[in-house]
Amino acid sequence: MAIGATIHTFEVQLANVDSGVYEEWSLRVARHPSETDAFMMTRVLAYCLEYEEGIAFGAGGVSSTEEPAVLVRDLTGRITGWIEIGAPDAQRLHFGSKLADRAAVYTHRDPAKLLASWEGKTIHRAEHIPLRSFDPGFIDAAVAGLARRNTMTVSVTEQQLYLELGAVSLNTAIHEHRIA
Repeated sequence: MAIGATIHTFEVQLANVDSGVYEEWSLRVARHPSETDAFMMTRVLAYCLEYEEGIAFGAGGVSSTEEPAVLVRDLTGRITGWIEIGAPDAQRLHFGSKLADRAAVYTHRDPAKLLASWEGKTIHRAEHIPLRSFDPGFIDAAVAGLARRNTMTVSVTEQQLYLELGAVSLNTAIHEHRIA
């Protein structure tokens, strides 16, 4: 018998001074059996940091090849934001960048290794795609605070992320790398 997704709920309060977004919402996140807690946490943070009208998790998250982990659609249903998580291959990023108005990658892995894996490969508008990462150990520390039901406060100011997840309080710089 196949194991189904585990559902996590997040009551989110977002204060993103850098982008002028101040919102509260409830978020239900299905964690696929093959998805790590670190990947899911990065996916949730990317959702918060990219938050705008029309944002959603892609169909299937890690198991979908048709959509990214997080996407933004306009009112017509066209994908305008393609947000990848982890370590997408260059071909997938190329496809997403051509399809959407903008693309971004959030990773919980070593950004230098990811950038090296893309070196010399064709990626549409590569110079406009930010690769965002966090301080070493930040995602692992955030994962330690995960539960099935979560209360989460995310504050961003001057590229500093402050996270309260249950009883855990953390902060990190949001590092932005560019594909050369």
